[in-house]
Amino acid sequence: MCRNIRPLNNFAPPATDDEVAAAALQYVRKVSGTTKPSLANQEAFDRAVAEIAHLTRHLLDDLVTTAPPKNRDVEAAKARARAELRYAR
Repeated sequence: MCRNIRPLNNFAPPATDDEVAAAALQYVRKVSGTTKPSLANQEAFDRAVAEIAHLTRHLLDDLVTTAPPKNRDVEAAKARARAELRYAR
């Protein structure tokens, strides 16, 4: 999976539409193999991003969990700690 796509489920507060759109954009970029499509492909690219964002929002709204919501700041701190260990030389 693309490293820039972050888990969006079970956070307090819930994922914003901007976060969902950013994840959809990263996914389409990864699948299409381009960060900036040609003018001939721009409409298809934009439509794919919009449709995937829409479906992702429905998925996040429909998922059910019994786990308590995660705190974004705590999860970010954990990620930074993992990165420090991974990239420490």
